[in-house]
Amino acid sequence: MKQTPLALALGAALVVPGISLAADYTDGDIHKNDYKWFQFNIMYALEEYPRAPDDPSGHDYLEMEFGGRSGIFDLYGYVDFFDLTESDASDKKDRPKMFMKFAPRVSLDALTKTDLSFGPVQELYFATLFNWGGGAHDVNNSFWGIGSDVMVPWFGKVGLNLYALYDVNAKAWNGYQVSTNWFKPFYTFENGSFISYQGYIDYQFGADDTFQGNSQATHGGNWFNGLYWHSDRFSVGYGLKLFYDVYLIEDSDAFESTGPSHYFSVTYKF
Repeated sequence: MKQTPLALALGAALVVPGISLAADYTDGDIHKNDYKWFQFNIMYALEEYPRAPDDPSGHDYLEMEFGGRSGIFDLYGYVDFFDLTESDASDKKDRPKMFMKFAPRVSLDALTKTDLSFGPVQELYFATLFNWGGGAHDVNNSFWGIGSDVMVPWFGKVGLNLYALYDVNAKAWNGYQVSTNWFKPFYTFENGSFISYQGYIDYQFGADDTFQGNSQATHGGNWFNGLYWHSDRFSVGYGLKLFYDVYLIEDSDAFESTGPSHYFSVTYKF
């Protein structure tokens, strides 16, 4: 199996959340690794957590996903629009229609024009992450910390970030989160299209067992494992996402926050 330029370029620049190209800004040219990408994903989520046991099985949604690099700034984000068909069988019916994730990072290497790499660590960042829900009094979380791009055997370059979580609605800190993401083309066809293993882990920890007077889990998270076929303009994929006390919601018979969910996606790349 060979790694074509198409596979490598898409892996580095078009799909991976928050992963930039190789860093060396000691020559002062902080824009030499600039790039940007944008794509639409039509998706269906089956039994997404957290959920009530009697919720309908799933929902469709449109995702506008984007990212890139410009000078000191590295960016990933997406906006989800839920229940496009207004189906009575949707678990998003009569619930907020939108959710946004916005994850800018500032390269410390580019900011200081210094090579801060060491060992497998290729680049360091001041990392932030914002999660915004689309309803009144909905999710409004911010994460602040240190980020990196790390070379990992077989996977190649992997994003790794460590944050402290600040709940903007509650005006209070609530533990920590470590996040990692990857994109690994592992089979390339003769026409240049390829199959990739791509995914991420978000793991919260170090939280108290109560927050603002409410009981919560002290740790929890989710792990997404995707297999996708990619061409220049399209991708089609399936993802298995495993949840454990996700969003620090304690799993219970009345409201489940632990279990597997399934995601199906068709993408057009601009």
